[in-house]
Order: sequence, then C-alpha cells, then structure tokens
Amino acid sequence: MKAVRFSKFGHPLKVVELVEEPDAALESGQVRIEVLATPINPSDVLTLSGQYGSLPKLPAVPGNEGVGRVVEVKDTSAVKVGDLVFLPLGAGTWRTHLVAPAEGLVTVPPGTDLKQASMLFVNPPTADILLREFGALKPGDWVLQNAANSAVGRYLITLAKQAGYKTLNVVRREELAKELTELGADVVLTDTDDLPERVKAATGGAKVRLAIDAVGGDSTRRLGDSLATGGTVVNYGVMSGKGPKLSAAATIFKDITLRGFWLVLWLKRAPREQQQETFGRLAKRVADGTLKTAVEGTFTLDAIQEALARSMEGGRGGKVLLTPNGPV
Repeated sequence: MKAVRFSKFGHPLKVVELVEEPDAALESGQVRIEVLATPINPSDVLTLSGQYGSLPKLPAVPGNEGVGRVVEVKDTSAVKVGDLVFLPLGAGTWRTHLVAPAEGLVTVPPGTDLKQASMLFVNPPTADILLREFGALKPGDWVLQNAANSAVGRYLITLAKQAGYKTLNVVRREELAKELTELGADVVLTDTDDLPERVKAATGGAKVRLAIDAVGGDSTRRLGDSLATGGTVVNYGVMSGKGPKLSAAATIFKDITLRGFWLVLWLKRAPREQQQETFGRLAKRVADGTLKTAVEGTFTLDAIQEALARSMEGGRGGKVLLTPNGPV
C-alpha cells in the first residue's frame, strides 16, 4: 500500500513523503479498508507543522477522517466485505488502505455522497456543538461568527438556519456575500474595525450574546466588542496565527467571556450516548443532502504536494480531498 508519512515537524510541503509499506496481516476482529476519500483539514496542516494541540509520535501518517470500503475481514461479523464505512477518527487516513478493529465501525448510510461523507467527523460536529453548548439560544436569536466561508462556518450557517437562529457572518472578502447568502446567511459583513457599529445596524440593536471565532488576534477582539453585556466568544481556531484576545472594554465593562473549544476534548468528556446521538443525527443530514460543503478538488496521493499547497492557499472555493484509490 501507499501512504503519506512524515518523520519530523516543519513546513508541510517539506516534511511529507509518499512511501510504500507492506500490507499488515489482519488479527482476529480486524478488517482491511480501502480508503476512498479523506480531507485535508486545517488541523492536519497544523499537525504537520508541529503547531497542533496534540501531536503524534513520529514517524506518522496524517489524516483524521474519511470513508472507505471494507475489502478483507478476519473472524468478525460486525461488517462484511463491500461495506462502506466511516474511517476511525484519528486513524492516519492519508493512505490507500488501513487496518482497523471491526467493532465500532459505522457504516455509511445508503445513497450518501461519499465526498460529503468523508468530511463528517470533524467540521459538522464542531459547528453543531458550538451552537448547542455555549449559550441557551432561542429561535430568532443572533449568532456572530468570523471565518464564515470556512467549512465549519458553512455548516454553522445551515444548522443555525434549521434551528431558527439568525447568523451574522464575518469574512475577509466582500465578494463572498452572495454565495453565503444563498447558503442561508442572514447578514454578511467584512472584518474591519467598525464591525461593532455595523453589527448593531444590521440587527437593529438586537442583543447578540454568542460569537464563534476561528481567527484569533484582532478579529476576536472585534467579535467581543460586538456582543451585548454578558456575551460569550468561543474560540476554536487561530487562522491568523495569533492567540484570541478581548479588549478591556469588553472584559471589564461588558463582562464578555472568552472560552475555547477543541473537539478532541469534547470526545474525551462527552458520554458515548451523546456522541452517538450527535454523529447519528449529523450523518442523516449529510445523507439527505441537507449538510454539505463545496469541494475545491480531489487529488491522488501521488499529487500530495499539489494537494497540500492548494489546501493552504487563500481564496479556495471549498475543501481539498485526497482520493487515494482513484476517483470517487
């Protein structure tokens, strides 16, 4: 089999290499999965550069989610050859084949678009949990977010719309407004210093109490300054490369709270029943086409350099996917 491997941390394009590895023999209860599609997420890029919050022991294979087809089983009836399954979270998915325990594998709902299914386990639950667990939102309430053109941002727009929440979506490029509005965004604003005034004008002075931050730095500050007294900013990323910060006016005079979110910690803390409910509910929405995100392009493992470079470029129109065994 082929796999993308890295043996040191550094610039992603300089540390990855494509290698051939022998097929591992199956142990009892294991299956071999042909990897069909797996995305390049920001967390993957940060892992390669050594900047992510949890780093693997090296050498390692990147990749945290995806979908595949079972091609071999040993001493198990949990799944069968030919079944389409979600890859185990954090399994090192940038490879043509992987071996995993059969117990616990989740089958892909029939008829699901496999490209969309490959992106289920990281970004959709992040958007869902950010909306559900950081404020008692009611239909008609406003939610403010930056990086609204990101995968999480797009999922959040859709999920908020379904729940009856209104979204204020902050982007760096004004030309994104039409596309996000068609997706369901109520308001799209550019990320400039007068953001608090424009949020107030757009909402008619409504009390906005929840802001979702993927950027950090001054962008976080602008979100905090836009919230009503007692509001919360939840930071889940640092696209700017700078840590999140709030102004003294926000923390002292408006009692704004800054919190963080990391899906890995949520998975460690949330009861298994809650996790199953969350992923099951989101899988149904991916299967029926309600939840989807644009795909910029698909690349084989042989084109890993090109795929990584594209995933790190600004102005992309969607996610970059690896299809290790050819077109899906």
